Amino acid sequence: MIQINRVAILGGGNLGGAIARGFATSGFVKPGNVAVTRRRVELLADLAADGFHTLSDNRAAVNGADVVILCVQPQQMEELLEAVAPTLDGSRQVVISTATAVSIADIRRWVGPEIPVLRAMPNLGIAIGESMTCLATDEASMDAVPVARAVFDVMGSTLLIREDQMTSATALCACGIAFFLRAIRAASQGGIEIGFHADEALQLASQTAKGAAALLLSNRNHPEMEIDKVTTPQGCTIAGLNAMENRGFSSAMVRGIIRSADKAGALYASGE
Repeated sequence: MIQINRVAILGGGNLGGAIARGFATSGFVKPGNVAVTRRRVELLADLAADGFHTLSDNRAAVNGADVVILCVQPQQMEELLEAVAPTLDGSRQVVISTATAVSIADIRRWVGPEIPVLRAMPNLGIAIGESMTCLATDEASMDAVPVARAVFDVMGSTLLIREDQMTSATALCACGIAFFLRAIRAASQGGIEIGFHADEALQLASQTAKGAAALLLSNRNHPEMEIDKVTTPQGCTIAGLNAMENRGFSSAMVRGIIRSADKAGALYASGE
């Protein structure tokens, strides 16, 4: 088993904070051994209260870390890496970036060829150990893949993909969690329409969505196979499905994913 004692999360925004919470949930790394940085360190007060080491000095955070996770915006990456590059040690540290529009080649220009570099695309489910995280690297850093898997496997599921698929992973996994949340919200609104109180409708919709996802992950069936089990001739399920399809439910979801992927690709191309 790979042992990781100290982690630095550079950028304690929504995703960085969620990753920190994921470490606490999993117990893989103790909060006191996770350093989280932010320019306005007072915004990390909730993490500090839970035992995480919070600070504004990125170099100090990197010093002694086994894994350095970059969770800043793409436009902040150059300034960050120029500051911490002299502190990085390729013989004992692995750098993992969550930035959408920054390639491994870009990162290597700032940190040099000796640092193992990977990219990760998790989602906010990571805070409770339920992320779908896509990982990518180049040939030079393949030996570091087990380290990245060790970090993210304890906070959900991982899949190693090609780097040119990372913009697609952004749309389907990172943006996708919002799409599914919107679907649950819509289902709960439907529940209110048919007589449930708002809190009841949200609980019913959320647990039903969780059960549907768990079925697919457990049985490894195509969704239509599970759908067929609950659709009977002239039944209420098929009536509802056809009504939603007539309103463009599936095509709207597909178009949304494609649009998000296009936007992520445009960010990558422009380097914004």
